[in-house]
Amino acid sequence: MKKLFLLVIFFGIFSSCEDVIDVELNDALPRLIVEANLNVWENGASQASVRLTTSAPFFNNGVPFITDAIVTVTDENGTVYPFTYSNNGFYTANLVPQLNIEYTLSIIYKDETYSATETLYTVSPLEFVEQRDDGGFTGEDIELKAFFTDPVGERNFYFFEGISERGDVLDVYNDEFFDGNTIFGYYLVEDLAPGDEVQFNIYGVSEAYYNFMFILLQQTSDQGGGPFETQPATVRGNIVNQTNPDNYPLGYFRVSEVSTLNYTVQ
Repeated sequence: MKKLFLLVIFFGIFSSCEDVIDVELNDALPRLIVEANLNVWENGASQASVRLTTSAPFFNNGVPFITDAIVTVTDENGTVYPFTYSNNGFYTANLVPQLNIEYTLSIIYKDETYSATETLYTVSPLEFVEQRDDGGFTGEDIELKAFFTDPVGERNFYFFEGISERGDVLDVYNDEFFDGNTIFGYYLVEDLAPGDEVQFNIYGVSEAYYNFMFILLQQTSDQGGGPFETQPATVRGNIVNQTNPDNYPLGYFRVSEVSTLNYTVQ
């Protein structure tokens, strides 16, 4: 009888481990997320894209794309550039941003109007890449430095990207301590190997965008995700909901000159 009693207890413990507990989470209302960029390169090539998505519950796996918004950019002379939906939440237009011209983004979505205004910020060109094969904490990783020269006597802010199949590195810089000097963007990822292709991009940005990305990247590094993962605190950009300010969007409208340099790891 004692053996039977113990067996019943043992079975009961394991049965209780299989109980399913439903936890009710408070889901916030979806909020508009905007990634709006007008880019122009030194050779005159340009890219104008606006990606619209919405926030989603924590356990949602998919990205909620917005396909039915009305998106335009209007310059200070009154020229309107309509954007056309393509796929994956992206809207594009033929627009080459010019210096000393203000551009206003307008998004109409669910009877609410969102807007932001920016100007083009120039950038110093990327010049060369320096490679070391004894980098990282182990002293055995390949590290790359993409150099550019900051203009003398100007206050400049930069957004840097290093992109390859091995991983991406994002960073922001301001020239408070290197005004007029040659400086570099730093790229170090795991498993980088000879023959890998790395694309470096440097963007001229506003001080407001620098502050926005600085906070966003700090939060990203703290939690080990990407800059568009769920953040521990809300980081507000420059886009305003003109219809209902309390229903503010997330994201930024940026207008930049870009310098690109492609490098093959030796």
